[in-house]
Amino acid sequence: MTTLAPRAATGNRRDNARNRLVTVVTVAPQREILLAACRTIGVDTGATDLIRAGSNTLYRLPGGIVARIGRPGRQDLAYKEAVVATWLAAAGVPAVRVLSDVEQPVRVADRAVTFWYELAPHRRASMGEIASVLRQLHTLPRPGFDLPALTPLWPRGDLSRTEYLDAADRSWVLGRLDMLHRRYVELPAGQPWCFVHGDAWAGNFVTTAGGPVMLDLERFAYGPPEWDLVAVALAYVTHGTHSRREWLDFCARYGDDVTGWNGFAVLRDIRELRKAVFGLPRQKWDSAIAAQARYRLACLRGQHGPRPWRWWPSP
Repeated sequence: MTTLAPRAATGNRRDNARNRLVTVVTVAPQREILLAACRTIGVDTGATDLIRAGSNTLYRLPGGIVARIGRPGRQDLAYKEAVVATWLAAAGVPAVRVLSDVEQPVRVADRAVTFWYELAPHRRASMGEIASVLRQLHTLPRPGFDLPALTPLWPRGDLSRTEYLDAADRSWVLGRLDMLHRRYVELPAGQPWCFVHGDAWAGNFVTTAGGPVMLDLERFAYGPPEWDLVAVALAYVTHGTHSRREWLDFCARYGDDVTGWNGFAVLRDIRELRKAVFGLPRQKWDSAIAAQARYRLACLRGQHGPRPWRWWPSP
């Protein structure tokens, strides 16, 4: 693994351990980080296109390569994604492919950069196609490496998501957290635990001419496979964005209907709470997010009738 250490200015130094020249970069603009990482592994940067700027930034490079710059200080996630992607490719599970023959991630200051093969032209996967990929994933034997256990809820003491609420909503959210922590620990028996995607909503699955492909491996963990199934079920149960026919196709292709499991309501409630509060820190500068967060919490508190709730767009 190549580590590029921070320094007061961009420059070069001699790496005594490897006796090679290493580019040193401070916490720098994204493109500077990209160029440093590309130079380290010898990837062409003749023409780069920004694909997405966000918590993770993606660039398209020549030769059908995509570079992904992770969040500051989260090299552990980048390493996990590279290891998981390599394992999935060897197991024949269709997922985004990490660039082979390159030691990853490449570290630049406090960032980790990973390199991937660009996807072929694609569309969003159907629920049946998602089911087939999840079935493959959940039936894989344990590999020769470990992942941390799934942690579906943040600790009660972490107020980063609730400090933007008024006193009444904050009290309700914290009480809900306490209750869901207890109920998760007491989940009834279900399918054997396995490696799970962790964020298996429809946006993380696409279909190319070669079939469905799984994206975004950042939240892979060891846990109940029902966690992934409930993520898909919410599109039908909570949002009403998929029909009953589509949901039944998903269940038939996967081989199980998670809504009939005794623990379904627990994981549904956890996922709904996550969806309600994930955007709270952004509401100080985004009035639409603020309105949506208030509306979602009102849904959870029973003020907008039974499911499905039309969470997008906000009313």
